Amino acid sequence: MGLQAKSFALRRDILDMVYRAKTGHIGGDFSVCDILNVLYNAVMDITPENFPSQDRDHFILSKGHSVEALYAVLCDKGFFPREDLLTVSQFQSRYIGHPNNKVNGIEMNSGSLGHGLSVGVGMALAMQRDGKKHRVYVVMGDGELAEGSVWEGAMAAGHYRLSNLCAVVDRNGLQISGTTEAVMRQESQRDRWKSFGWNVLSAAGNDTAALKAAFDAAKQCTDKPTVILAETVKGCGVSFMENQAGWHHRVPTETEYAAAAAELEVKRKEAESRE
Repeated sequence: MGLQAKSFALRRDILDMVYRAKTGHIGGDFSVCDILNVLYNAVMDITPENFPSQDRDHFILSKGHSVEALYAVLCDKGFFPREDLLTVSQFQSRYIGHPNNKVNGIEMNSGSLGHGLSVGVGMALAMQRDGKKHRVYVVMGDGELAEGSVWEGAMAAGHYRLSNLCAVVDRNGLQISGTTEAVMRQESQRDRWKSFGWNVLSAAGNDTAALKAAFDAAKQCTDKPTVILAETVKGCGVSFMENQAGWHHRVPTETEYAAAAAELEVKRKEAESRE
């Protein structure tokens, strides 16, 4: 299965998790799904076999509320058995509503927004000083960028010229209380990151080929950290969820679940026929 088709299959797993658990952040899960898919299946050197070692790439999902997307990708990658997805957000399950490092494949607990980048900076700086050649990837939400700690991390990364650090902004333009522009304007993201000494790239964040090209380009930058502004669609893949802030944290009804599952299957088959 090609990457774009796999993204729709992963979205079906996410849909099932959220519907079964009666909780989850499905809109952000769907917008970030392609980013995680490309990272784990085409970019990063992270496997169930090498995860216990430090000699590998490192990944932090700073927008931890989209953990269902991460669970789907990790399960598909073989970090834990598929039946574990049946326990997501159930009583006494380790698969809780934000990343939990008791789960195989998860680097750090996250969910309190704004902290992932600074942790990634520390990892990248340690790897740089130890002469290690692997990379650190941090995925953030665009609403998260209102947190001041993000910019402390950005300043430090630029200062130390951490070319082994790649941040990704899931730029879907929506957060729980409305549009990002209404809550805290972000029209100057490119200039802001550049002013902190970052290499700034843009990509269509729900296009797996465009994302792969952006990650490849990031690896070519050897004197500064890179941020990829990934232009995504909240709820991507299910037409009635797309670009709707109400789907930030909502569970589909039985009718909506059936319609979403059918649409995702059609789109998976269409993508598979093209790849």
